Amino acid sequence: GQRAFGENYVQELQQKCEALAGLDIEWHFIGPLQSNKTRVVAERAHWAHSIDRLKIAERLSAQRPDSLPPLNVCVQVNVSGEDSKSGCAPEEAAALVRAVAALPRLKLRGLMCIPEPTQDAARLAAQFARLRGLLLQLNAEGLALDTLSMGMSADLEAAVAEGATLVRVGSAIFGQRDYQH
Repeated sequence: GQRAFGENYVQELQQKCEALAGLDIEWHFIGPLQSNKTRVVAERAHWAHSIDRLKIAERLSAQRPDSLPPLNVCVQVNVSGEDSKSGCAPEEAAALVRAVAALPRLKLRGLMCIPEPTQDAARLAAQFARLRGLLLQLNAEGLALDTLSMGMSADLEAAVAEGATLVRVGSAIFGQRDYQH
């Protein structure tokens, strides 16, 4: 009965969409998105979780076919402040959210984060709580965001405890990815 599947890589999203075209699947793009690869996501995905700058959102909006419903999107926020992580800085999120919400062919649903990998439960919870707090603040300012895309197989309990509505559990279902192929 699983219908929602996520993909981190644009090329793999395209291949899987083509191979599984006859199935009723809701495709979520959750990886970093380069501006030269937005068309595939705009044309194939139902969700894009990793909007980290306005240029990406503008391209998705412009490339989303009129024959499809608006693309559900989440703005990715770098709650850990790690240089290696994608996402806008928390203090820049409100401005980006407002700009994305104004674009046609996109439906801004919420926020997404990938916290730092840590065994420190309090630190992890604080990062998820920061994203939840930002969503609550934006909703208090008049937005109607309903999605917190946060948590993966290793930290889903902490994410759910802080209000996650979408969790990414691919490795719990499919096993660890083999990056050598």
